[in-house]
Amino acid sequence: MAIQEVNPMVTPHGSKEASYLLPLNKEDWEGQGIPDFVYGQEELLAREIQWPRHASGMLGALPPSRFDSAICSAWRQRMELGLFRYHLGELQTQILPGAVGFVAQLNVERGVQRRRPQSIQSVRQPFDPGQFNFNKIQPGEILFRLHRKPNPASALQQEDILVMINVSPLEWGHVLLVPEPAQALPQCLLPGVLRAGVEAVLLSLHPGFRVGFNSLGGLASVNHLHLHGYYLAHRLPVEGAPSKPLDPSGHLHLLQALPAPGFLYHTSGPGPDLEALVNRVCRATDYLTEHDIAHNLFVTRGAPPGKSSPSSVLTGVRVILWARKSSFGIKENQAFNVALCELAGHLPVKTSQDFTSLTEAAALTLIQDCLLPPAQAEEVQVALVALVTQEEQ
Repeated sequence: MAIQEVNPMVTPHGSKEASYLLPLNKEDWEGQGIPDFVYGQEELLAREIQWPRHASGMLGALPPSRFDSAICSAWRQRMELGLFRYHLGELQTQILPGAVGFVAQLNVERGVQRRRPQSIQSVRQPFDPGQFNFNKIQPGEILFRLHRKPNPASALQQEDILVMINVSPLEWGHVLLVPEPAQALPQCLLPGVLRAGVEAVLLSLHPGFRVGFNSLGGLASVNHLHLHGYYLAHRLPVEGAPSKPLDPSGHLHLLQALPAPGFLYHTSGPGPDLEALVNRVCRATDYLTEHDIAHNLFVTRGAPPGKSSPSSVLTGVRVILWARKSSFGIKENQAFNVALCELAGHLPVKTSQDFTSLTEAAALTLIQDCLLPPAQAEEVQVALVALVTQEEQ
């Protein structure tokens, strides 16, 4: 019995989009083709998003958007069909006592079952077709193609993105956003891909849907261009952390709160403001890549820069960029490895013993050990401010 289509969309031409669900018969997957999720600027939800009084479960009491429904129904089906490396149930979660508000989760299976990271020696390492890459996945791992309706006013290149499951999920709805895999792009951020990531956050009605990027040396485990996206039903420190402006126009801020100082960019929503942000961020990541400096990036709904937001209301999207020491390979003896979600305050912990004993002080030590030494951090800050200042002149 085939699974019925969920939330079909009628396109302007009057035809329905394909279902995001697979036939139950595996032999039919190959001929199914990749369905399109077509969206326009009107679906980018720039209005205030608010955390419910009691955020729990995957979507809690929040009404899902069309994007949320598409991801969650297809992702749940792939879990039921056994396409993941392990079954992900509700993860044991705790908020670590202390000023930061770390969200720690016990995810033993991810620590044990995830694919071994590739051998990486440089942030600028070329793509290697002999290593694992996203041309080698099962067809059923792809949920849909994210396709933006053409926008003549946009100067950015249109980029179709494949949304596929992360077979070793760190949380519910953990997906990868991958530009056409056949392009064989190394793990270096590009403007069209970043815009798709920011717009994915704006397509969601859930304040806990986040998107991120790990560079090579920043714990990216696959050297094939991709972003991560996932749901986490908990607030994170970076959503409302205070910041100070670094340039006269306020386009670049520095987060001043723990767990780690980062460069903060903000957009109020779709349009020229979002495109300007994408260009600013990618100029910064280009600089870091050219200088072989590892980095992590996190995209979340959050307060405007320069303002602390203790309330549950989130206005616009924050993009936080961290420059950090290069780290090649997983450190098995640590409670967690520091990448995009850990720098934002979400700690997937690998063992029950570490989960029980982990303290805020220990977590901060692990994170701060991965940051650049002060002199190099200051050098990077001066360079990124110069990039923004050049743009303004």
